[in-house]
Amino acid sequence: MRNLLVFLTRNYFFLLFLALEFFAVSLLVRYNYFHRAGAVSTANALTGSMLEARDNMTEYFGLKAENARLARENALLRSQQKGAFMDYTTNVDTINDTIYKQQYQYVEAKVVDNSVNRRNNYITLNRGSAQGIKPDMGVISPDGIVGIVKDVSENFCTVMSLLHKDMHVSAKLKKDGTFGQLDWNPPDYTTAILHDLPSHAKMKKGDTLVSSGLGDAFPEGIPVGIVQTFKIKSGDNFFTVDAKLTTDFKKLKYVYVVRNLMKDEQQELQKKTLESDKDK
Repeated sequence: MRNLLVFLTRNYFFLLFLALEFFAVSLLVRYNYFHRAGAVSTANALTGSMLEARDNMTEYFGLKAENARLARENALLRSQQKGAFMDYTTNVDTINDTIYKQQYQYVEAKVVDNSVNRRNNYITLNRGSAQGIKPDMGVISPDGIVGIVKDVSENFCTVMSLLHKDMHVSAKLKKDGTFGQLDWNPPDYTTAILHDLPSHAKMKKGDTLVSSGLGDAFPEGIPVGIVQTFKIKSGDNFFTVDAKLTTDFKKLKYVYVVRNLMKDEQQELQKKTLESDKDK
């Protein structure tokens, strides 16, 4: 209280000046139409700016929930795309009966940990067995292939990134279907090498590489990379292709785990075939 009194005593004339100035401005605005209109306009502009700033702040803090909502919607849309269904076509005489049975489902997930500068890189997602995630499921981003699920807990899973020495993807030229094996080209997290592409493949710089559909982790046609350079060693019959990966692993935030609904059936059949071949 004493400090307040001291402050008022020391600044008495300044405070009195401010009070008289405020009183004078009030009289000017109250009894002068032009000044009153200007004051109202200024007040409205100030209020509008404050409300706009508040709305912008609210939208900013709502981006996290909005991104999660969009990821869920995208996963649902991917599960409804034609590529997520297997085409059953039966020809009986002249009657064609086509039925589509869903083969792939997509589960949205958020990246909670990621590395790109190691020889063996892994990604951690906030989805686990409670959400139906299992080892060996494929993981993709909106831009292309990301990796394969390795280990799973109740609410999290680790993913063997495409940036891993043991990660191999069957990829093909989008325009003609010739395929080879794609491996990461360390230490650059943006490039990969496609091996064993047949020499009869017709390609040029800028051509797109996509997943071939071989195996059971990834649907056919998921982007993988863009052709940069290619060459054939003397006496060899296959191209070696340098490609730029379509997925930017330093910007990964939301991804999709691919659930192959026919994986067990496919594996059981392949196992049965191998066992029967051994008995011969």
